[in-house]
Amino acid sequence: MIAPHHITGLVLAGGQGTRMGGIDKGLQLLDGTPLALHALRRLAPQVGTVLVNANRNHSAYEVFGAPVCPDTVAGFAGPLAGFLTGLARCRTPWLLTVPCDTPRFPADLAARLAAAADAQGAEIAMAMAPDSEAPDASLRPQPVFCLLRADLRDSLERFIAEGGRKAGAWTARHHCVRVPFDQPGDDARAFFNANTLDELRLLNASA
Repeated sequence: MIAPHHITGLVLAGGQGTRMGGIDKGLQLLDGTPLALHALRRLAPQVGTVLVNANRNHSAYEVFGAPVCPDTVAGFAGPLAGFLTGLARCRTPWLLTVPCDTPRFPADLAARLAAAADAQGAEIAMAMAPDSEAPDASLRPQPVFCLLRADLRDSLERFIAEGGRKAGAWTARHHCVRVPFDQPGDDARAFFNANTLDELRLLNASA
């Protein structure tokens, strides 16, 4: 059984915020609180310890009370660079990653991913959630919501060194179980992410 104290949680806030005009997305406010802090507070009760992956404004993130770790790969190499940074700092058997821009992810995210990984002997468990833009609300992978075995660090390091950047392409190399979050009682908008300022306004309007 994968218990919460076996998991390190990582909030990914190291991106360039391109679709927000280059601003630091994790520090944008939702109901008066930075997005990354919302994510951190939602993640912390689910895991044993937490980290924040950020590449700028370190002092602002340090105020949140969790260790802040910048990418170990130069050049804003995307979420996988954050994964690798987390794996390098992880001192538990598992790492759970969540993005800073999806502050209402499920409160039982870690438990459900861990149960699926344990049941199937998987190396990775990835969330699947309804696609609100699809006419049939079909499920789609949420590759930045991943529970990873910590010993995958060398594999990921090689993949990035080879020029790989797509999370799905890397996870496909391993035993990855996909976990649906569309059960009765699940919030269909739990995985709604604020990639743009307009999407952030929508989140604030529903706060």
